[in-house]
Amino acid sequence: MSANGSEPWQWPEQQWRALVERCRAGRALKPKTWRGGARCAVALSFDSDHETSELREGGRSIGRLAWGQFGNRVGIPRILSLLERHDVRASFYVPAVVALLHPEEQRQIVGAGHEIGIHGWIHELNSILPEADERDLMRRSLDTIEQITGARPYGLRCPSADFSENTLALMSELGLEYDSSLSADEDCYELVLNGTPTGIVEVPFEWVRDDAVYFMMNRAQGLRPYTPPADVLDIFRRELDAAHAEGGLFELTMHPHIISYRSRIWIVDELIRHAKSLGDVWFATHGEIARFARDNAAG
Repeated sequence: MSANGSEPWQWPEQQWRALVERCRAGRALKPKTWRGGARCAVALSFDSDHETSELREGGRSIGRLAWGQFGNRVGIPRILSLLERHDVRASFYVPAVVALLHPEEQRQIVGAGHEIGIHGWIHELNSILPEADERDLMRRSLDTIEQITGARPYGLRCPSADFSENTLALMSELGLEYDSSLSADEDCYELVLNGTPTGIVEVPFEWVRDDAVYFMMNRAQGLRPYTPPADVLDIFRRELDAAHAEGGLFELTMHPHIISYRSRIWIVDELIRHAKSLGDVWFATHGEIARFARDNAAG
C-alpha cells in the first residue's frame, strides 16, 4: 500500500511512472573488446559481511557472530592465497563496521592490489532508511575505509543489493563512479536518474551469480543449502562461457563466510582455471571494468 493509502492499481500514471523512472538503465557501455584485445572481462567479487550479517538485524547470536568471524579468520586468508596463486585481482565490498573490527584485513586486501568498495555501515537495508540517514552512513563508510586503508573507495554495492530510491542521487552527490547492485542487463550500462544520465556505471550484479542463494544456511529461518557444489560450479561456468561467447562481462559475487569452506573454495579455483583456458580473458576489479567500459563503450 502506498503512503497515501491507495493500492497500486489505483495509482495515477504519474505516480507509477515516476517510480519506474527514478533509476533506469541508460546507454549500453559494452566495449567492442576489453583491455588488451580480450574477448571477455571477468570480475570476481567478495562481500565481506562477516559479523554484520547478524549485527544489522540487532541479532545477538554468538553462533552467527562466530560464523561471521570465520570470514575473517579463515575465509579472507584462503581467498587471498588463491588469488595470489593465480595472479588475479578482485573487488571486496566491506561494511564500515567490518573494517573497524578487522582493519588489518582491509590493509592486507589493498596491499595485495585488490579493490575495496563500500557495502553500507553495518550491512543495513537502504530501502528502509530516511534519505538523511542513508547519506550519513554512505559518507561515514567512505571516510572509514579511506582512513583505514589510505584509499578512498569509488564504487558501491548496496547490502543485499537493496538499492533505495535515493541511492543513485546520493552516489552522484558523493562522487562515486560505479555501482554493482542492479541487474537491468548482463553488461555494463550507464545509470539514469529521473531521465538524466548520471555518468555512473553499473557493473551488473545478479543473484544467479551469487553463492549465497545456493549455500546460505539459517536454522532459525529454515534456510538450508540445497544445491551441491558441483552444480553451482556448472551454473557459474555456463554463465562464464556465455559471457565469453558474447564478448561480454562475467561478474561473480561471493562471500568469505560462505564460499571459502574446503568443500567449496575449489569452485573459485576451477572457475579461474577455466577462464584462463579460454585464452582471451581480462581479469580485473569492478572499478577497472567500470572505467574501461565508460571510456570505451562501443556505441
